[in-house]
Amino acid sequence: MRDVKWGGLDCIVTGGSDERGGGDGPIVVLLHGFGAPGDDLVPLAHELDVPREVRFVFPAAPLALGRGMGEGRAWWMIDMERIERDMAAGRVRELAQDPPVGLAEARAQVDAMLEELGAQLGAGSPLVLGGFSQGAMLSCEVALRSDPERRPLAGLVLMSGTLLTPRQWTPLMPARKQVPLLISHGRQDQLLPFAHAQLLRDAWRAAGAQVEWIEFDGGHGIPAGVLDAAGRMIRKLAAGQASVRPAPAPSA
Repeated sequence: MRDVKWGGLDCIVTGGSDERGGGDGPIVVLLHGFGAPGDDLVPLAHELDVPREVRFVFPAAPLALGRGMGEGRAWWMIDMERIERDMAAGRVRELAQDPPVGLAEARAQVDAMLEELGAQLGAGSPLVLGGFSQGAMLSCEVALRSDPERRPLAGLVLMSGTLLTPRQWTPLMPARKQVPLLISHGRQDQLLPFAHAQLLRDAWRAAGAQVEWIEFDGGHGIPAGVLDAAGRMIRKLAAGQASVRPAPAPSA
């Protein structure tokens, strides 16, 4: 495991042939959620059942929350007090029609991070992008706003996210319909309504994408069934990469 700074973001790199990102295996980039520390998802590198050659990158969001949030960080600011008031009153928040303030800046930073990551770890390696909650929303935004030819994706993992800006996202989805998607959500999620995750799933399917949808009893989290599905996606990718890798030259 090692610490790097790519695109201005502090990142933790692990896995691969040397546990420091070595080799040429698939790369999995996972973005943490709002209020979590930058290393929140790092344990997933060991919890996911994937081959050793898979490499993981865990970027830390750029905004430090402070104010009693400890090491919590954010990709863009969210009015948590309003969310808590809505939850207490039993109100379901409406889908946003306009991008939240700070989303474009966060996307630019992740784009820059991915550019430097490619230069350092190998631009030709299959890339899976994903995240949890706010990190899932940002992953979706990055995927939809980037050029599929310039930045091909081998998978998109959206855990407990939401359809953030349907007016902007929906027209962009057909360009990414070839990317395998895993979308998961808890039926009792009080932070991000389950119904909105279903809309995200339906929008991708309407665009022609193949979506593995996992719903579970529970709230805002990542249960074992989601990790199993993510592991299957990554193992399939690693197996496909191995099948096309050239055989070593015979010794003289």
